Amino acid sequence: MSERLKMMLWRSSHGTTQATFAEDAHRWRVLGLLCIAVVLSLTTWFSATAITPELEAAWHLTGAMEAWLTNGVQIGFVTGALASSLVNLPDVVRLNRLMAVSALLAAAANACLLLQPGPVGLVAARILTGIALAGVYPPALKLVSTWFVRSRGLALGAVIGALTLGSSLPHLFRALSGSLDWQLVVLAATVATLIGAAIFWFFASEGPYPFGKTVFDPRQIGAIFRDRPLVLVNIGYLGHMWELYAMWAWLLAYARAALEAQQHASSALASLLTFCAIAAGVGGCLLGGVLSDRFGRSLTTAGLMIVSGLCALAIGFVFDGPLWLFVLVIVVWGVSIIGDSAQFSAAVTELGDRRFVGTALSVQLGLGFALTVLVIWLVPHVAALLGGWRWAFLLLVPGPLTGAAAMLALRRLPVAAKMAGGKR
Repeated sequence: MSERLKMMLWRSSHGTTQATFAEDAHRWRVLGLLCIAVVLSLTTWFSATAITPELEAAWHLTGAMEAWLTNGVQIGFVTGALASSLVNLPDVVRLNRLMAVSALLAAAANACLLLQPGPVGLVAARILTGIALAGVYPPALKLVSTWFVRSRGLALGAVIGALTLGSSLPHLFRALSGSLDWQLVVLAATVATLIGAAIFWFFASEGPYPFGKTVFDPRQIGAIFRDRPLVLVNIGYLGHMWELYAMWAWLLAYARAALEAQQHASSALASLLTFCAIAAGVGGCLLGGVLSDRFGRSLTTAGLMIVSGLCALAIGFVFDGPLWLFVLVIVVWGVSIIGDSAQFSAAVTELGDRRFVGTALSVQLGLGFALTVLVIWLVPHVAALLGGWRWAFLLLVPGPLTGAAAMLALRRLPVAAKMAGGKR
């Protein structure tokens, strides 16, 4: 081989390596900016839940109304997600613009709390917040997938981690505000969401691996329920969702009661512990993504659900202390309860008919978030029936254990080899 040819081959190889390095750096930079925007925008999800005691005192809310501080967002999200799928909104509007406008709408709905609209107006504002966030979270998953073919599990885990951190931030705002007015928590979440909208508009862009149109087709719903692998994935996801948002919604109330039983009563400490437990899920999401890409979707999701189910069981035993053990259990629970979330969506994209991935994902999200409405409503009723919060989270234990059984059953099917590059 001539020296000239050797030099040409070296330059070609070296140039390709540089191009690949530049592409990798760019996609991770886009992922980082997208995650920051998601963190800031999702602060509106639990902005009212974090200040429940203050809203109760200000507006004389009933116990039943407390659940609506979170359930309103859940119902709005389900409505928004299904409606946007029916009209194929993510394919009609550029994703960054859809997310930016949706974040602006979420900020406006959240700011309505500052007007003190009363119980009915409060619920309406929460529903509108959920509708708006349906234009942020699902499109973010789609957008990041256009940048990642390799390491998609980790990338999706990072986005869910951003959602987790954003959901936890109102509790941190509440803990840091101390005795200051609850309006500061609402204002902080609103401003954060406005900044997130700006990042979406100016810095979010689709990657080099776009999807074809994935239209929501109601005629295919029956086929989804006849597809055994998809049924097992959805059972796993429902088990995960049975536990997740009910824990997030009521952990503050649970922590307040536990700290009082341990003679450490402090609203600020309860908010801080709630923030730490939920925010710890960021690490869980990244860990779940790495483990899923390396060892498989079904094994990772089943393992994390078993751990989270055991935490739901154990939390009652450490209700009255010691404090360090109580904190340890809720942090481990926070890590494990969300770490598997992104992998259910990844599994659907790998197992489902590519022509109807949009329908399959819409059905999964719709069923999952609809189920959370029921469980969020049930938990305080169970607490009242049992005479206190100590054993209320036992209601959540069957969900993740059932989900783990479904994912282990999926792992035994030959078709599971289509997931995570053959790692099941």
